[in-house]
Parts: sequence; structure tokens; C-alpha cells
Amino acid sequence: MNSNAVIAIHGGAGTILRASMSSGAEAEYHAALHAVLSAGQRILADGGSALDAVSEAVRLLEDCPLFNAGRGAVYTAAGTHELDAAIMDGGTLEAGAICCVKRVRNPILAARRVLESSEHVLFTGEGAEAFAAAHGLEFVEPGYFHTEARHHQWLLARDRQRAMLDHDGATLAGASSTNDDDPAPHEPIDPNRKFGTVGAVALDRHGHVAAATSTGGVTNKQVGRVGDTPLIGAGCYADDATCAVSTTGSGEMFMRMVAAYDVAAQMAYRQVSLEEAAHDVVMNRLPRIDGRGGLIAVDARGNVTLPFNTEGMYRGFARPGETPVTAIYR
Repeated sequence: MNSNAVIAIHGGAGTILRASMSSGAEAEYHAALHAVLSAGQRILADGGSALDAVSEAVRLLEDCPLFNAGRGAVYTAAGTHELDAAIMDGGTLEAGAICCVKRVRNPILAARRVLESSEHVLFTGEGAEAFAAAHGLEFVEPGYFHTEARHHQWLLARDRQRAMLDHDGATLAGASSTNDDDPAPHEPIDPNRKFGTVGAVALDRHGHVAAATSTGGVTNKQVGRVGDTPLIGAGCYADDATCAVSTTGSGEMFMRMVAAYDVAAQMAYRQVSLEEAAHDVVMNRLPRIDGRGGLIAVDARGNVTLPFNTEGMYRGFARPGETPVTAIYR
């Protein structure tokens, strides 16, 4: 039995500056991260699997409108929502993923069902929704994913005829509103430098690791665009022999670098530590192609690392019996 059980989560990275975030908004993010970590922590403390812990953590992040996944997901250029998710079990190397779904309430649960019940790894669009429906997953009307903040953000992006990464429009939305009660999130992230995804990685008492990642994509993206999140090895990867990784950032760059797998590969082939491998990917390799963002990772010995090359990343970790640690800024 492994006594180093741990869970880590992230909720997006970007130019997050302490000076521009209100104390109320800051407290709200810390509280949300703390609640999610506590839920995952309880599963691990009760002897639950890493797979169960990351599934539940990401499900809760999908249900929280503060983050760009599930409810609170950003809008496409067509004014719709397209959701992606992936999950991987480090003990078996089994994985499941879905992309471009529009009515599945919790994409991560659909990805989990693909892992458990299908010979395939990745389903897309109508096929993914048919698979989810056949396995009894909860469906919602597209309006369920709507929040005023994300809709306002999309209108700004559409007016400027550009795609915005994650919460790009939030800063603009805040600047264009003089109403203190405006529901736009107070996320002080620079335009073009906000990356929205949620994710979790965990190590359980049995020595197994798992990773899960979910996203609503990028604001005003072209319909059908898929980023790194549902691609095994890019946005999500887990192998007991090395580590579990979930990423958040400029998806195209993370895809080109196969960023999540690269952390595990460096540990296996270069024989370096989790921290060294993750640092190299985030601080050295990704910046060569202007890749911005970060990742969270755990290894089979209970080491945790949460590197990012932006000004901030919503993140945290928790071990059974200890107070969860949450952070936003560098």
C-alpha cells in the first residue's frame, strides 16, 4: 500500500495578476478549488482509486461556472458550445475521450465510460453523443452551459472578429461594464494569454496514477476545432511507470509538442525526476514555439509538480489528512 496518496487539480493558466483581481473574486476561486480538492481527498482517504478521484474532481470542475468546462464553457463562432474531455488510467494504460459534444452534461463521465466500455479511445460529435446516450449518461439542453459572463465575452470576441483563448473576453467584459453587479468573472488575464481547461491528476494508496482533462475550447473558435484536451499524450497522459499529467494552455502548441507524454517520456528515457521533466517541457520546449500555459503532474512516489510559464494558474493539491493547498499567482 502506498502512503503517498495525493490529488492535484488545475483550472486554467494565463496572465493572472494579483493587482487586478478583486479580493472577492480571489476568495471565490480559492473556495472552489478547495472544495474540489476536498472531494478528491476524501475518495483517496477512503481507499478509492486514482481514476475515481480524478473523475469526481473534474466532474465538479465541469459543474462550477467559474471554469471553462461543462457549465460555464465558452462559445464557438456559431454561438454554440462544443465540449471535449479525456481520462487515462496509469495502471492499465486504458484511456477514453470525447470531443465536440453539445448536450452531455459531464463530458468527463462520458470519457470515463469510453475507457471502461469501448474498444475505441476517442469518439467525436454525434457519435460521441450516441455513445453517451446508449450508456445512460445525463443529457441537458444546450442552454444549460450558458453563463452571462461567457456570452458577453463571446459577443466582444465576435465583434472584434477574433478567437480568444479561454477567458480572453473577461478582461474586456469587465472594462466595458460600469455595473458592479455585472456577472462577468473578474479574471484579469491579458487578451490572447488566457487558457481554459480543467484537469486533475492523482496517486492512490495502491500505487496507481490517473489523469483527466476537460474543456469548452476557446471563445469564438471555428466549429469543429479540437485542441489538445481530448488527445491522449497531448492534454492528458498517465502511466504508473512514470507519472500522470494534465495540461492547460495554447492547445495547438501542446499538441505539436505532445506535451503530456513528453513529461513521461523524459522520465523513462532520460531517467530524470518528475520535476525536472515537467520543468523542461513547460519552461524550455513549449516556449520555443510560443507555447504558453502549464501542467500538473504526480508520480508513483507521491511527488507533485505544477509548473507554468504564464503569470498565473488556478491550481492546488491535497493529501489525505492534510489541509488542501490552493494557489493562483506565480
